[in-house]
Amino acid sequence: MTTQNYQFKIKGMTCSACAARVERAVAWLEGVQKATVNQATEILYVQAEAKTDVDDIIQAVQKAGYEAVRKEDQDRPVKLKVRGMTCAACVGRVERILKKQSGIREASVNLADESATLRVGPDFDFDVASSAVAKGGYEVELLGKERSVHDDDMAGRLKEMKQKAILAMSFAVPLMVVSMGEMVGIPLPALISHHANPLNFALVQLLLTLPIVWSGRHFYQYGFRNLYHMAPNMDSLIAIGTGAALVYSTWNLVEIFLGHMPHERAMDLYYESAAVIIAMVSLGKFLEQRAKTRTSDAIRQLIKLRPDKATILDGDEQRVINVEAISHGHVIIVRPGERIPVDGTVIKGSSAVDESMLTGESIPKTKTAGDKVFGGTLNTTGNIRFKAEKVGSETALARIIKMIEDAQGSKAPIASLADRVSLYFVPMVITLAFVSGLAWLFLGQTEFTFALRIFIAVLVIACPCALGLATPTAIMVGTGRGAQLGVLIKGGEVLEAAKSVQVVVFDKTGTLTRGKPAMTDLMVLNQDTDRNKLLSLLGGVEDQSEHPLARAVVTGLKKEINEFTEPDKFESIPGKGVRASFDRDEVLVGSFGLFQEIMPGEIEKHDLDGIRQKLSTQGKTPLLMSVNGSPVLVLGVADELRSEAGYVVKRLKDKGIKVVMLTGDNEVTAKAIASQAGINDVRAQVLPENKAKEVENYQKQGLKVAMVGDGINDAPALTVADVGISMGTGIDVAIESGDVVLMRGDLEGVLTALELSRATVRNIKQNLFWAFIYNVMGLPVAAGVLKLFGGPTLSPMFAGAAMAMSSFSVVSNALRLRFFKPQQEKRQELD
Repeated sequence: MTTQNYQFKIKGMTCSACAARVERAVAWLEGVQKATVNQATEILYVQAEAKTDVDDIIQAVQKAGYEAVRKEDQDRPVKLKVRGMTCAACVGRVERILKKQSGIREASVNLADESATLRVGPDFDFDVASSAVAKGGYEVELLGKERSVHDDDMAGRLKEMKQKAILAMSFAVPLMVVSMGEMVGIPLPALISHHANPLNFALVQLLLTLPIVWSGRHFYQYGFRNLYHMAPNMDSLIAIGTGAALVYSTWNLVEIFLGHMPHERAMDLYYESAAVIIAMVSLGKFLEQRAKTRTSDAIRQLIKLRPDKATILDGDEQRVINVEAISHGHVIIVRPGERIPVDGTVIKGSSAVDESMLTGESIPKTKTAGDKVFGGTLNTTGNIRFKAEKVGSETALARIIKMIEDAQGSKAPIASLADRVSLYFVPMVITLAFVSGLAWLFLGQTEFTFALRIFIAVLVIACPCALGLATPTAIMVGTGRGAQLGVLIKGGEVLEAAKSVQVVVFDKTGTLTRGKPAMTDLMVLNQDTDRNKLLSLLGGVEDQSEHPLARAVVTGLKKEINEFTEPDKFESIPGKGVRASFDRDEVLVGSFGLFQEIMPGEIEKHDLDGIRQKLSTQGKTPLLMSVNGSPVLVLGVADELRSEAGYVVKRLKDKGIKVVMLTGDNEVTAKAIASQAGINDVRAQVLPENKAKEVENYQKQGLKVAMVGDGINDAPALTVADVGISMGTGIDVAIESGDVVLMRGDLEGVLTALELSRATVRNIKQNLFWAFIYNVMGLPVAAGVLKLFGGPTLSPMFAGAAMAMSSFSVVSNALRLRFFKPQQEKRQELD
């Protein structure tokens, strides 16, 4: 049975009674398995069969007297490809343009992958927004659901940039020889020597410069256009600096041609400065782009997992079709060595399936009839047939790719400083360049050529490329590395929050434990009762529930009886139990706490407290069943603690992090499980809606809290926590819940997520430090401050080279995260 998770914003609630009324109104709908309201956020979380009509849920809430709006309808994500950005100033300009457009509620622009992630409302008009961005000097393309920002032909773009860089450098080298060769002892032929033939000397430099200028013409096209729009960027700085050198040199060439002091003017040419700056920046941009393509290696590997063709069973015949043509219900045949094209359920055959690229788990999983399979995973051993249930953008792989892309397009709060600086940086640099040049010209009483060199050097060295790349490249590499390790992190804000976590709160069932409990005890309280009838009623009630404890009871009962009595009505009481109506019987099954509420005194009357205590001290969850108001059965259900739980808890404590366990179980059982895991702080008998309040209590103490859970009952707490971490034991549920998804369903992923977040934020700080310190140190040197103390000045050519390499070094530093290894991989050494 395929399930789907929904979230609705509920308006009109004023108290907990309202929340309970909404839950009851929705829980009775056919196909709805769970309904939970978080009163604090006014969000209704619903888990239902995929066939459930969303309108029915909305109408049920309306009949209860409240207004429901599906969260996705309030705002929706939109992804854009933005071309023409070159630095942090461009990022800031595009963001400001987008945020001014009607219907755009949020806009985050990423320089590293040239994308914009928008959150838009129903009044969003792409044509209007794209026109506004185009006027700002950039190109925008709307990416559909099936289109990835990484689908571009990166190889083609790299090839073009490489050709430009090679062209520029191949002319720059002989230009340097001609212009400066005699200064370093390289003689020139008399035909082009500035002593014998100054005109030819100047013309040769011009001819060697023109191809370089042509290869870098985009600097002038975009630079002067942005300057015209009062939004100067890196291109503007390059265009102004090199343009000034070209204009000045060409004016001197004209004077040489006119015979006005030809030998002096021949030694006052700056063609080589302009040309070498363009060549070095082009080379640096190529190296930077090549490094940037590697920041998305993980996501491109995921994209490549999608096969192009699939074999479907059409009647008795097999047909090969494009994966895009697969529809819901198609029966698909997958042979050994083939990748599974879409998500579905196995209906025939058995095989080991490698899910490593989805979960990070290297050991293949055996799949037989009834098991779920996911698109992009590799069938290794046998033939299987499965029914397609999720296709296209619905598949887990497509949703994971989208989630990683959204994360890589997001920003960390730490980037706000760079954003603010970049807003004013370029205009300030242009002003500083003019002031520096004029100051040396008029106050320093130097030659115009010296002032020109200062002017050009300041403009070129200050290009804010490194600032724009410092944060997004680290986030892209960090989230990509996380995906390879089976940890999906949903954004830069999450990364920054995770590194400061002080409290980790674990749910018990399905998180600290494996979530596959087994029925261990079944005691009939009255031996004169028809045992088979009780078991049939019990099975009929529990078979309607998806709770892990209910599934354990059903599995245990099937060993004794074959058929269950189907109830006429069924109601789930979240976190407590279930009730159902049969022809003549009213049945209630749940925790002892539920019976204390509904039937106070019954537990004492039947002397059941001793049985409860005995089961609880054994680490078992005691459940009680009543028929028509009288207790008839006591059940014991035990869930095995995960083998890695104790190790993970110890490691968290070693890091100085407080560890807490939340559970709906009674206190004795909860403490028994917590003791096995090494957890001292336990909150027992906590209802799902109160888990969020427990998290908020820690936050009110000023603590950063991470919540680790596995299902919809945890959704409110996952939402409220500073970092919500969801276990990936159910991929569909996990992708929708939490800020971090542990695809392996392994608690060690919590350690990986926290350590990776710290490593990524540390990398971002390193990048920002070097980007800022580069400009802080480089600008005064370029402005000639050292000259005042008898030191050297900075050649514009060296300024261009330094600027180009600064961006490359920032990206290269971010790429070190590709080799991040969590410390828990050294577990044996630590143990």
